[in-house]
Amino acid sequence: MQYEAIPLSRRRAVLALGGLGALTAWPALAQGSDAKWPTKPSRIINPFPVGGGPDGLSRLVADKLGRTWGQPVVVENRPGGNGFIAIDAFKRGATDGTDMIQLDNVHIAAYPHLFKKLPYSLDKDFDILMPLFRNYFFVCVPVNSPYKTMGDLIADAKARPGQLNYGSWSVGNPVHLGSALLESMTGTRMEHVIYKETSQLYQGVATGQLSFALGSLGTAGPLMRGGKLRFLAVAAPQRIAGFENVPTVSESGGPAGYAVTGWNALAVRPGTPVAVQDKIRADVRQALTGKDVDEKFAAFGYESYAPTPAEFKQFIADESKRFGDVIRQAGMSLD
Repeated sequence: MQYEAIPLSRRRAVLALGGLGALTAWPALAQGSDAKWPTKPSRIINPFPVGGGPDGLSRLVADKLGRTWGQPVVVENRPGGNGFIAIDAFKRGATDGTDMIQLDNVHIAAYPHLFKKLPYSLDKDFDILMPLFRNYFFVCVPVNSPYKTMGDLIADAKARPGQLNYGSWSVGNPVHLGSALLESMTGTRMEHVIYKETSQLYQGVATGQLSFALGSLGTAGPLMRGGKLRFLAVAAPQRIAGFENVPTVSESGGPAGYAVTGWNALAVRPGTPVAVQDKIRADVRQALTGKDVDEKFAAFGYESYAPTPAEFKQFIADESKRFGDVIRQAGMSLD
């Protein structure tokens, strides 16, 4: 099956991504019926389980928005079903900006290529306001792994096709697609092992059940700090602050330009007034500042990501193309 990248429409490019911090529509908000927005509680629908990094960040942002807006902002967790449970609830929500959703990068850039029939439309069901954070993944190996560099791992994978394995928690998540991308860029073939929970996945690396797995600081960091696994390299354009001793994949003998990112974005329903969208952007941007946010970002390996509207639009298009290419080349498809 052939897939094509799904570009953002011109309307969404202007309304959803335009002016991450600009308040050009504020005069209309100040003078119109939305002057006192919000006049009722708001919610951030979250497809992630309670306790993880994305959930913790959304709760921090919700608390700050509640104090800024003078109305409660609650986080409503609806995990499971590839995020479709949360998305379905969001699609039935309000179009006045009081219902928001936190989306993962795969919802935006990968799933349109992966699923034969997707229960949502990027253009019809979301106005994507802004990214919340970005993080890069580390290549995690057992502490006693014979691989000292990415070059070692790749050479072994080429010498023993299908014998090395890597893990993730499902088909089509960033860790799976990032690992498949490594196979594609190096001409190797490895086995994908699926674990039910991320904790089991990285225990699998630590015990040597897996040759490697891509992991974030939030998911694999505790075992790394506990001496159970080590970071062989980071799939990023440059070394990560605080982990300057961990080389990039390309520095470690891997393919040039190999990077695997995770990122979340905030969206509202189409039809949400433009002025309200601008206010949400500005207030969320302010909520993402402060020592408490810095500490949360450091704990989970997140970094602030505030591209211009044009940069974010291009970033989404690039991510969509890259995911689409990997999915097509690997022959992945889900009903």
